[in-house]
Amino acid sequence: MTAIRHRNANVHVSKTIASPVGTLTLIASNEGLAAILWENDRPGRVRLDVGAEDTTHPLLLETERQLAEYFAGRRKVFDLALDFTGTEFQKKVWRALLTIPFGETRTYAQIAKQIGQPKAVRAVGAANGRNPISVVTPCHRVIGSSGELTGFAGGLAVKAQLLRLEGAGAVPVRTAA
Repeated sequence: MTAIRHRNANVHVSKTIASPVGTLTLIASNEGLAAILWENDRPGRVRLDVGAEDTTHPLLLETERQLAEYFAGRRKVFDLALDFTGTEFQKKVWRALLTIPFGETRTYAQIAKQIGQPKAVRAVGAANGRNPISVVTPCHRVIGSSGELTGFAGGLAVKAQLLRLEGAGAVPVRTAA
């Protein structure tokens, strides 16, 4: 089970890795995995002060190993300490994302209802878009109510690729025009 830590640690280290969905930058604090950033991530989407690169950091090495297993189809659940940095509302949404099973999708409205704020669909979408720990906290599993793929920091093609990897192909997935 993935542990979530909420204390902000000021020291962040990073490691860049190659993956089937492009170059990823892994960022960890002393408390846990703080971010997985995309190669062409929007500047400021995730706001963390990152210090030095640390290619030998145990948590970053473990994250790299688990991501490799995931991309190879051998891992469905991540087992990493997470250190979310965000508002309480965002953390509530991100915790809800962690409950979406491998190979399944949810809509923004379903997530809003799950967190007890059914009218907060747009706010859920905004929090989903700021999810700092992509893939591990599966924001790619959230789709529009019509079944369309909408907004994803890694791009809609990558979102579709991740859903195919997970076998979510039974869901009528369309990309928004």
